[in-house]
Amino acid sequence: MIYEKQTFSQLDRVFARFLSERSLLDASQKLAFENIVMSLSFEQSQGHSCMQIDAVAQALILESGLALTLTNSPDTTTILPLVVEQDRLYLHRYWFYEQRLAQQLTKMTQGNISPELKTTPDSSFLFDKYFGISTSIDWQRAAAIMAVNQDFCMITGGPGTGKTTTVVKILALLQELSDQPLLIALAAPTGKAAMRLQESIGFNKTALPCSAEIKSAIPEIVMTLHRLLGAKPPSPYFRHNAKQPLVYDLVVVDEASMVDLALMSKLLDALKPGAKLILLGDKDQLASVESGSVLADLTMALPQQTLELQKSHRFDEDIKNFALAINQQQDREAWQLLQIGNKNIALLETDLIDYISQQQIAYLHLISKGAEFSDIYKAFNRFQALCAIRLGKNSVADITHAVEQSLSNKKLIHISGLWYCGRPIMITQNNADLQLYNGDIGICLRDKEQGDQLRVFFQRADGSIRKYLPARIPHCETVFAMTIHKSQGSEFEEVLIILPETNSPLLTKELLYTAITRAKKTIKLVTNMAVFSSTVRQRVQRVTGLVDKFPTSH
Repeated sequence: MIYEKQTFSQLDRVFARFLSERSLLDASQKLAFENIVMSLSFEQSQGHSCMQIDAVAQALILESGLALTLTNSPDTTTILPLVVEQDRLYLHRYWFYEQRLAQQLTKMTQGNISPELKTTPDSSFLFDKYFGISTSIDWQRAAAIMAVNQDFCMITGGPGTGKTTTVVKILALLQELSDQPLLIALAAPTGKAAMRLQESIGFNKTALPCSAEIKSAIPEIVMTLHRLLGAKPPSPYFRHNAKQPLVYDLVVVDEASMVDLALMSKLLDALKPGAKLILLGDKDQLASVESGSVLADLTMALPQQTLELQKSHRFDEDIKNFALAINQQQDREAWQLLQIGNKNIALLETDLIDYISQQQIAYLHLISKGAEFSDIYKAFNRFQALCAIRLGKNSVADITHAVEQSLSNKKLIHISGLWYCGRPIMITQNNADLQLYNGDIGICLRDKEQGDQLRVFFQRADGSIRKYLPARIPHCETVFAMTIHKSQGSEFEEVLIILPETNSPLLTKELLYTAITRAKKTIKLVTNMAVFSSTVRQRVQRVTGLVDKFPTSH
């Protein structure tokens, strides 16, 4: 699809002109060529790894001399800025990421059992030890069998289906089956997701029916993927790659739906030969912010390496049925569940700003009492308002400003400048030196050890507390509300989901499903029937070619 010129960014236009000036086309063809390239650049910025083109556009692109065609002759040695494959047009880099990722995974899935694993008949008793014996289908046991027998596998399922519980048992199983202790790395796309996985691993490890030696061989430290691979900002390169691979025998990645095409491709490149990879995630959540819908594509392309856990251990039936109706785009059924108005799922019927402000009283009261930061942090993270948009009516900026003013008017906070006691903030820019990463949440408090000077406190996954001078904090924003995208990897006792008053292309069933599944106990929504129904009926459809790059045997 070719978009109207005003939707293109300056980068789209300059890039298209740059290529056009280097093409073999005559002046009459250059404008059409520029429009196609601008559209491709725009589509890539919207999360698509490629775009579909018709025969006329394909002929023009190939005539430019700047495109490699792979329809009939898959010559991968020539490098040109553009790639035409079937009816898809790529920037070369993103075609390469897809091609490389498919090659790596095809190679991994051709093997069966890793060579370092024992395959004695007696090993079946270990599955009984960790999962028990059941007359019905035990999805967690089935996932473990798959993980033991595959170098690559994906364990998917909604929140509360036991992905982390299962993978901890898998790690113990693999350690028991291995002749030598396996080197294991645990990773997640964001610091927040890493913290959640670390807490869950530590909790579940204590209940394992195995020796202290096996437990000690299961790591509890979880890294971000960028830290695992050795990011080298501001470049897009990593310290670990095919020439300098990771040392680990097994890598586990949680919240894999958040991993974009480029990062997943680079992760596969960095695995040492013979290493195992386990991806955990919910394929129905929002796709990555950057290009691709990797987890969803891979589950479609590699069903033999995929197992979806079916039973939710967290949600009651109301929330489970509501999430299911959203996921299946049953807007009428979902709206009826909202109309019932039970204690777990309901439309908000009170004043929006007053309601959000009321939820902040608990943590602000603990601050006034001089409570420990861990208690303050826990109280703040019990509730979160989630918005679909950043700007405009019912946006993060709109809600945060109004709540801040409401709390100030009620004398619950005292705003004397940008930084004030009780200000909750979210980091929006990574700073590896300070170990602060995009998505980290902190609270500004008076530090008793520093003469009541203001410091911003953060809680780490291991429970430790770190504090910083406000002036040292990288770019951040007040977080009385956050976008649904930013909430990925988080859990809250209660969420309040706030949708815009009018329909928007940004509102999709994946967005709403992601917001709903952040809640452990209670969900309230601010919306109307028209916007809600439109949101449920609309879904994310990213254009990629990843699935087609796998052999049909998979």
